[in-house]
Amino acid sequence: MKLPYSWLQELIPQLPPINTLEPIFAQLGLPLEGIDPAPAPPAGVLLVTVTEAAAMPGTQLTKLTLDTGPHGQKTIASGAPNAVGLRAGTMLALVIPGTKLGDMEYGVRTLQGVESWGMAASAKELGIGESSAGLLLFPAGTAPVGTPLADVWPADSVLDIEITPNRSDALSVLGVARDLAAFLKLELKEPSMGLAANGKGQIEVTLPPRAVTLERDPSKKLRFGSDHFSARTVSGVRNGPAPVEMQRRLTLAGMRSIDLIVDSSNYVMLELGQPTALYDRRDVTNDKILVSFGLRQGEHVKDLMGGTHQVGPEDLLILDGRERGVMSVADAFQTAQTPQTDGGVLGIAGIMGGDHGHVRADTSEVVIESAHFDPVLLRRTATRLGLKTDAVYRYERGVDPMLSPRGANRVAELLTQYGGGTAEAGLTTVGTPDLPADIQVTGEQVRGLLGMHVDTGEMVDILMRLGAQVKRDGDTLTVTPPSWRVDMVVWQDLAEEVARLHGYAELPETLPTFSPHPDNHGAGAVSAARRSLKGALAGLGAQEVVTYTFTSDPEAEQARSEAPSVRLQNPLTAERTGLRTALYPSLLKAAQNRPKGERVLLFEIGRIFPASGEIEKLGLLLRGPLAPNTHQAGVAGSFAAFKGLLESLAAGQGASLEIRQLRGADVPAALHPGIAGEIVWNNQPVGWLGALHPEIAQGYGLKGDTYLLEVSLPLPAAEWAFSDPSRAPAAWRDLAVIALQTVSYGEVAALLRKEAGPQLESLEPFDVYVGEQIPEGQRSVAVHLTFRGEKTLSDSEVDPIMERLIGAVRAAGWAIREK
Repeated sequence: MKLPYSWLQELIPQLPPINTLEPIFAQLGLPLEGIDPAPAPPAGVLLVTVTEAAAMPGTQLTKLTLDTGPHGQKTIASGAPNAVGLRAGTMLALVIPGTKLGDMEYGVRTLQGVESWGMAASAKELGIGESSAGLLLFPAGTAPVGTPLADVWPADSVLDIEITPNRSDALSVLGVARDLAAFLKLELKEPSMGLAANGKGQIEVTLPPRAVTLERDPSKKLRFGSDHFSARTVSGVRNGPAPVEMQRRLTLAGMRSIDLIVDSSNYVMLELGQPTALYDRRDVTNDKILVSFGLRQGEHVKDLMGGTHQVGPEDLLILDGRERGVMSVADAFQTAQTPQTDGGVLGIAGIMGGDHGHVRADTSEVVIESAHFDPVLLRRTATRLGLKTDAVYRYERGVDPMLSPRGANRVAELLTQYGGGTAEAGLTTVGTPDLPADIQVTGEQVRGLLGMHVDTGEMVDILMRLGAQVKRDGDTLTVTPPSWRVDMVVWQDLAEEVARLHGYAELPETLPTFSPHPDNHGAGAVSAARRSLKGALAGLGAQEVVTYTFTSDPEAEQARSEAPSVRLQNPLTAERTGLRTALYPSLLKAAQNRPKGERVLLFEIGRIFPASGEIEKLGLLLRGPLAPNTHQAGVAGSFAAFKGLLESLAAGQGASLEIRQLRGADVPAALHPGIAGEIVWNNQPVGWLGALHPEIAQGYGLKGDTYLLEVSLPLPAAEWAFSDPSRAPAAWRDLAVIALQTVSYGEVAALLRKEAGPQLESLEPFDVYVGEQIPEGQRSVAVHLTFRGEKTLSDSEVDPIMERLIGAVRAAGWAIREK
């Protein structure tokens, strides 16, 4: 919110210099986004009086005859739209010849036969505002003719204040001044209370029922449509330019000056925080205003800016008092019957006025509306209609529910003072608004929450300076928040106010403590394991990728993965219609974009969503050489190399690893039938690895071997154990087992481990042979066995173990290769 410093200083005469305000606003929780200088108009710009305005035939120009004071009578030609029909006596800003604005120097020139002496300027041309829609005009008698504009439009500074959504009370000059005065303990000079009213007003107002049902759905209740509504008329208003100080303040606050009637409404909104609407009384039929939800679904309303909006039973409207041939408003809400509009919509409540009833050039008698509306209702309507005005910005955050009469009286005062109008004696006010409820709190509660000592007496003083009423009983406070602080609801809100005005700088400096709940002990173990796993994979040279969680049926079919079972109701594209059921299709798509022959080693840790339930998995893909050829021979990408990466990963994680060959129906659809294995991690099956099926590789355009693995996370952990290394030397033996080629190495190794006993320290394969001396359909698998005991093992101790192993191999139907 933009706020002129001089306006704020008017309410707080002892306000500190502007260069000291930034830390003060920061402590109040209203930080300044900036302090912008607002220079006065340049020298050479005078206030002059229009004596005659005449259209120039055949052109779009207007000839203005001006009284310039010391320079005598002059003429100018102006193309500004508001130059047409200017009343004699109206004052405007004239840039006299010889004045330089920017890079342009103004002089005397002839336009369409008229000698134009200087230029009548807009606010933007003078560098004092953003409006360029017309000439800068002022009421007659604003200042003596020939007065420099800078004398009545002095330089200023503009505070750009960041207002959080909960501080709707600070969306006005008065609201900010209240906070500053309370914090600095300075006197607050409130704006005028407006023109006092006596008795009931001439306008009859009818409000909707206290609680209504939207869409005839009992579950969609609102508290009210409008619970406080004031209306007052002012007659004999001479509309025209607003006074210079009003225009200056509106311009510095970022608003455009229109005319006295509109500017008075905007001025009161900025001054008090109360939005108002003004209607031409000629359109308020029978001097009645109906606040109602009463339009049929699909009805259209034209607003004062020319836009047309489709509204319905959920939208609160301001209607004129014409007869509509329906039952009472209360009864209408209980039935399907709704009023007929016949164009009598004065406005969309709290958002924007209607084309019907809007203030026009010849308006002299106005009806002032100042009301409090349901913030939820207005936000719903404004969002649906796409209308975001300054009024609804305030209403949806919470306007003071008691401010309506003061707002109407203040507008009436301005129209009377500057427009020569006569306000009616009475004021119509209907409705009983809900006020903030009492809040009970103890000083000890506040001190405990803030973590600093604040005397209970000081708490009382702070809350009373903020406008609250406080009753004290020992350490217990009963607080009635002021009506404008709609954000004070619970006692913690009071503690926040105490902290703000006592000063956050008084918070003691202490080391933070962390005492996790017992249920949270070890909660970070899964995340830590995931980070460790990612680090280990990166250390092996793998690159992490993060891919979309979404997939489609064609992609799942191409990759031979499970079809998506969780589908999106509103997919963004046809390629992302459901949640993925496997990681490897995403890795295959990522591998497609890599140059041919380059090593591709990718991994992803992410969640998949098969029909069996959501689960987190690790996916790994290898293509190309594991290590390229350089001055030495590289390492070709192969199943053995891929398996070696997995073995290195397991060793780094301190886990045992076993790969069991998969055959037949057990082979995942993504893998080559002859190169597929089950991964057993710490004696638990966790996933699979193998070569990509050739048909899938062809579909993705991946030539050459591609190796994949997928494992479920978290990986099962094993207990860490430490033991002293044996001082005894090892005994080594080799054994070659001949078996059918369908017998996997895992089966051979399992048999040997089972029969060898505890003295077998390790066994590793070192040769696989098929050829001469080996029967057809069989192969020789040679393993290296390491034995170790508590003391040096002799041949007499190892040979019986070997005999036992040979016997077990032959008992299994296999043979021993002798040579």
